Amino acid sequence: MVGTMALLPPFIRSTRVHVTPTYPVRGLPADDEVLLDAPDDRLGPALVAAGRGEYRAASELLTATRAAADWENRDRYVRRLAAFAGSRDEWYDDWHRAAPHDPDALLVGAQLAVDRAWRSPARAELLREVSPLITAAARGDDRDPVPWRLALDHARGASAGHRYFEELWEAAIRRAPHHYGCHVAALRYLAASWHGSHHACFDFAELAAQDAPAGSFVQALPARAALSYLTDGCGPEVPGARLDAAADRAIAFSTRFPAADPWPAEARNKLMYVLVRLERWADAGEQLRLIGPYATSFPWSRFSDDPLGRFLEIRDLVRHQTASGHPRSGHGGRARSGDH
Repeated sequence: MVGTMALLPPFIRSTRVHVTPTYPVRGLPADDEVLLDAPDDRLGPALVAAGRGEYRAASELLTATRAAADWENRDRYVRRLAAFAGSRDEWYDDWHRAAPHDPDALLVGAQLAVDRAWRSPARAELLREVSPLITAAARGDDRDPVPWRLALDHARGASAGHRYFEELWEAAIRRAPHHYGCHVAALRYLAASWHGSHHACFDFAELAAQDAPAGSFVQALPARAALSYLTDGCGPEVPGARLDAAADRAIAFSTRFPAADPWPAEARNKLMYVLVRLERWADAGEQLRLIGPYATSFPWSRFSDDPLGRFLEIRDLVRHQTASGHPRSGHGGRARSGDH
């Protein structure tokens, strides 16, 4: 492993995380009350208007995130609006024709193009064609880190070299040092570049979480690295203590938000998967309580074409385990490769 670490780019260093306590399971909503990828109160009206073919509400929403430097929400909304545009070309085309230089429309268009390129067998060729769109989006507002997150994703898909990726990374964190989307893009690049080197991914994720504010989503990055390891099935074994520490950090982050809140729902869904794999049933049950009715496609779409159905299956498993006398929180679960 020493030889592998010596080859890592300079944004990788080692660190430690703090272990935090866990909580018991409580009541859960009925199956038919659980929603998949429910939008929050700001995005919902924009999507409803988009369904009517209107783009103004989406434009105003993204303009507001830019004015407030609300980069995490901006990133999230851009992804959802681009996903909508993927099935309604005319909606985005009308917006772009009406405001061809609008930074928000340019960003949604760049995200849409990257999404389509990733799904195509001709990914490498299409990604080359997308580069000017990302550049135009980045020039729209120099403060905005979201185009740079797109550039990082693009670099991974194009198998860009480490030096070029490092330049993009530095440009991204100059704009927002703790932007979660950029950190996830870097983590994915590491996983793709050093396949099986999960220790490198943990080093990066742990350091980033250590340096980030307590309320930053980067606190959940080590749990994201844990999820990648637990679903990959290759590379050297990661010690259970390191997996537990990642889960504990994410638990502490999750408790900062109210229950049944769509904002941290994806982080909680990912954390619940990790806790189930670690057989920390009471902790998984507590995350279910905090998730409430808000299931998210990721990570469940990795294991099933019916992510909501898969979420409900795992929820039943947690209920069964806690009802069967396995409610203890703790760090004794043994992680195994592959889906649970």
